[in-house]
Amino acid sequence: MRFWKDTEGQEKRVHVRERVCPISGPGLLSKSERKRRAREIIQQSGADSPKHFNEVVKPNSGAVTFREQSEQWLEQSQNRKRKPIGQSYAVTIQGALDKWILPAIGDHPLGDVDNLSVKPLIDKMSSSGLSPRTVNKYIEHVKQVVESLRGKNGEPVHKRFWDADTMDLPEVEQAEQKRPSIKADTITELIQGSIGQEQALYVLLAATGMRVSEALALETRHFTNDGRTIQVEQQVEKNAPRIVRHLKTDAAERQIDLHPDIAEYLRKYTAEKTGLLFHTAKGTPHLYGNLEDRWLTPRLAKMGLDEKGMGWHSFKRFRKTWLRGRRCLEDINNFWMAHAPQTMSELYSHLHEELQLRLDEAHRVGYGFAIPLSDASVVPIVPNVQREGEEEKAA
Repeated sequence: MRFWKDTEGQEKRVHVRERVCPISGPGLLSKSERKRRAREIIQQSGADSPKHFNEVVKPNSGAVTFREQSEQWLEQSQNRKRKPIGQSYAVTIQGALDKWILPAIGDHPLGDVDNLSVKPLIDKMSSSGLSPRTVNKYIEHVKQVVESLRGKNGEPVHKRFWDADTMDLPEVEQAEQKRPSIKADTITELIQGSIGQEQALYVLLAATGMRVSEALALETRHFTNDGRTIQVEQQVEKNAPRIVRHLKTDAAERQIDLHPDIAEYLRKYTAEKTGLLFHTAKGTPHLYGNLEDRWLTPRLAKMGLDEKGMGWHSFKRFRKTWLRGRRCLEDINNFWMAHAPQTMSELYSHLHEELQLRLDEAHRVGYGFAIPLSDASVVPIVPNVQREGEEEKAA
């Protein structure tokens, strides 16, 4: 008997021949027996098994689509032992896939996804106003999906030489990236013009540099050291009013120490609260996108300061700028801001474990804007200005 068999690592099938029985004499089989024996030989070879099809036939034939492989890649990326991605980041990737990538190339056989097939997708994203940085990030997802299909030897089935010129991939100009930082006087004006949860959120973000998803998941139990330290260990999901324990990065699980003025303000705010510091009328977590549209953006627009990128993250940029300007100890600065150590000196340093040193540093560097220090009916605004000799006294 003869049959074709797909072989891993090559596109052309192999023509296989196998003996069934002698053509005469002892051992000769009837026609029905020969057919049964032929089927047994094929089964024993594994040529028609589901495993062989999924591992060899399907990849070689290009039958697996980009959409199917993207589902496997995203699931594997979250469950792998080496550098798994967080659920919040996975939601962001899924959003990019659903809105841009899958409608364009989702039904393409994975083997057909290359420089030329991706180029129309790039053109569409660029013409729709996506920034070069975003376009490059989404195309990186495409590359990862194509590379994620592996053979038995662990090597990519579809090896690609991705060429930016062929794809006409826009260049990312770092100088043109939109990273606006909110200013101290603007923060003071936002605080003066708001009350309750909105005001407290502005104070908290500007004084700590927390991500808004982390701030909205804070509970009263997260305040320690008489309110001087915040334990960051959870966040609100991007598109659901639900708190999750995973954070954006490993470095995001940290402690942030507060200036005594900020601690006193938040102590008054949380005095009669239990559970979440910020919540809806139903007691559920706020969605930060909704709060940005409802609170922050209208106020900035009224001030004439609203621009692309001027969202909640601008508070984090303000805090980082302030800490560097006040010559905050870099190891503590990075710890508070959830920036992972990069150099060997940073990796060896354990300054972040010195609580008293952190509290003293939080007092020394201050916060740079004005906050209400008494009842909301009076609201005197006292700027955080370090007086002469205060630094020496703190030291």
